[in-house]
Amino acid sequence: MSAGHENMFAQRLILASASPRRAQLLKLVGFDFEIKPSHFNEDDVSEKDPARHVKILSMQKAKGVADRVEEGVIIGADTIVVLDEKILGKPGDEQEARAMLRRLSGRWHQVYTGFTLLQRPGDRYMSDYEVTRVHFRELSDWEIDRYVATQSPMDKAGAYGIQDQSAVFADRIEGCFYNVVGFPLSKFYTAMMTFVSEK
Repeated sequence: MSAGHENMFAQRLILASASPRRAQLLKLVGFDFEIKPSHFNEDDVSEKDPARHVKILSMQKAKGVADRVEEGVIIGADTIVVLDEKILGKPGDEQEARAMLRRLSGRWHQVYTGFTLLQRPGDRYMSDYEVTRVHFRELSDWEIDRYVATQSPMDKAGAYGIQDQSAVFADRIEGCFYNVVGFPLSKFYTAMMTFVSEK
């Protein structure tokens, strides 16, 4: 392992997210990190362009946690689902979750995840995003009702999580699978290598 790689894994990392999926993915590639959830209100961002939307949100989440950190690299992230150029966030209730899934049924949509690396002290940062295309097969009402009854859609953008029971909804994926789960692992890993080498 090169000195650059050793430096990458020696960083104090703080994940500004309560998402168990993001934590699981970071552990998958061997990162040690602390969890300090951001309390930034996602509704405060009205940007309509999906790429800018997720990058702004990931930055705001990282900044919110940076105020509580003296030293380390804070990781902010945000995921959205886009259908017909409209952003689908987390459903407000079961009725909205059903409506989202009916709209996604039989169609292609895009999943965007933005991430920010913010270093303290100094506030040096970088932001990037990944986009993945996902196609759902035609879903029946009973499948949607059964899935919504699990309550799993309620904390997920677009009302589904590809790593849970809705895995059977997606029949085609173009791009990074882990991005759909909530974190583009490969792009983040290479961004992290660049970020720590530029110190």
